[in-house]
Amino acid sequence: MVAVTADGLHDLTGLLRSPRTAVDPFVQIVEIIDDLDSDVIAAQPLIEARPPFAPLVPRPGKIVAAPVNYTDHQEEMKVSGDVSALGFFLKSPASVLAHNGTVRLPYTDRRFDQEGELALVIKKRASHIDPDDYAEYIAGYTCLLDITMRGGEDRSTRKSFDTFTPIGPYLVTPDEVGSLDDLTLRCSVNGVPRQDADISELIWDVPRFLSYASSVTTLEPGDIVTTGTPAGVGEISDGDVVEVSIDRIGSLSVTVSAVGAVECPTLGAHSGPRAPAHLTPLRRRT
Repeated sequence: MVAVTADGLHDLTGLLRSPRTAVDPFVQIVEIIDDLDSDVIAAQPLIEARPPFAPLVPRPGKIVAAPVNYTDHQEEMKVSGDVSALGFFLKSPASVLAHNGTVRLPYTDRRFDQEGELALVIKKRASHIDPDDYAEYIAGYTCLLDITMRGGEDRSTRKSFDTFTPIGPYLVTPDEVGSLDDLTLRCSVNGVPRQDADISELIWDVPRFLSYASSVTTLEPGDIVTTGTPAGVGEISDGDVVEVSIDRIGSLSVTVSAVGAVECPTLGAHSGPRAPAHLTPLRRRT
């Protein structure tokens, strides 16, 4: 466990209890975050070399994701329903990937797209969250890539392959992030911009989506909730570098590999919502 400050990286591992404890490691981390102040962080050892990134949440209980939560993405996909009709879908917890990891495409004959998103990690057990109280259930915010296979299979299938949920690089506490309406999300592939949107453009904002999700399923510490992608999704392929960045949260980067890919055994390639055959031009911001 590492804290990132203006002074550098501080190793907080010594604050964790014995690995033999019955307390979930993420619950311990949340407890530490709640008690941390600048003096406690400064007293922890500085790390000279940046360690490799591990998955932000190595084993989330579940990943709750918002489908079609930006109007411009609904328009580019030419679908009639948005989050208010579709609710949410689940991704496999085994799909998480760390910053600087490698997204592994499973098939040679299917299209795969990048989708940059704002995500949050749940701090404590939550059911039927009041939208006015949503912030107290959030341990922190982070960047997420919802890698997607296009086609007619169920959303959870097309988005749950191993490595299809890169997340990170940092978990930034709500007080550090500030107003979500001030945030801008950008996503690029090989340095070429594809997505650029204000978080304020969400159809269901974070309080509303979190409240709805918690009315369906109890949210547990370490669960990941991700809020949907704006327009600009596009095809990714072997060798690509994909980066998503959000103001005051950080930049998440991964590479893409098709090594070991095989032909797809299902028949969904010719059905389901179709992404544009060409990349949607990036909107000019004013």
